[in-house]
Amino acid sequence: MQSNPEEQLSPQPENTPGSEKEESKSPFQLAMRRFIKNKMAVISVFVLLFMIIVCVMAPVFTDQDPEKTNLLLIEQGPSDEHILGTNGQGQDNFSRLLYGGRISLIVGFSAMFFTLVIGVILGSLAGYYGGKIDGIIMRAADIMLMLPFLVLVLTIIAIIEEITIGMFVTIIALTTWPNLTRIIRGTYLSLREQEFVHGARAIGASDFRIIYKHFIPNAIGPIIVNATLMMATYIIIESGLSFIGFGIPQPTPTWGNMISEAMNVRILRDHPEAWIPPGIAILVTVLAINFIGDGLRDAFDPKSKQR
Repeated sequence: MQSNPEEQLSPQPENTPGSEKEESKSPFQLAMRRFIKNKMAVISVFVLLFMIIVCVMAPVFTDQDPEKTNLLLIEQGPSDEHILGTNGQGQDNFSRLLYGGRISLIVGFSAMFFTLVIGVILGSLAGYYGGKIDGIIMRAADIMLMLPFLVLVLTIIAIIEEITIGMFVTIIALTTWPNLTRIIRGTYLSLREQEFVHGARAIGASDFRIIYKHFIPNAIGPIIVNATLMMATYIIIESGLSFIGFGIPQPTPTWGNMISEAMNVRILRDHPEAWIPPGIAILVTVLAINFIGDGLRDAFDPKSKQR
């Protein structure tokens, strides 16, 4: 049975001399093996999973409606019924913390996913084909990068009368794709002149097959690392925009909305349970994602000395 000529042309992973097990492992498996040895990154994975599970299973931990108002329970302190008290509309802070985590995580993951799709497609086209296609995509990226991100986003949100979660995610993805696109393009430019790519072209492989079979697997490291870091960034962006009133509109609970609700001197002083928990949730989640991203960066870096 003959082997695939393209597989023979693909670059082989560097392995430790004398280790047959290392030679049988793929670059992805070797990277995951290095990642597992990073204790901080592994702990962060469990922390992030804990945050996701708690938010997804919010109905198990509370039976309160996060959007139900009760004017008789405005700004109440912690009690058996309301563990973290209530806000200025009489809404339960604990249920808003859990359900708000859902929204914040969904926004972060969805914006990351759509930005990843846009960045990989445009970066692949620019890096592989070059020429006019590369010029058009890079000039568009340069124009987007010239515009101040915050001003651009605030302008778009101000023009749109009603912001939904889907609309918010779309706005973020359409304004943050240039950075990832430039990273993918740079990675492809370094791969385009490799011998295994010329060999794949020589045996008649299509452009799509070369990109799918050779380029993307060799660029998977930067893609995964930047995807994790983007998710942390988007959670912060959502929280920041919601804090200043340009994010997910009330009464939809998000961590940013909860902190915004507590921006009152009296609440800050007398009801720390209203703003400290969402602040800690944002801090812990973003740190966990960043530690995971750092661990993945070290794992996928072929020059990493971590063992």
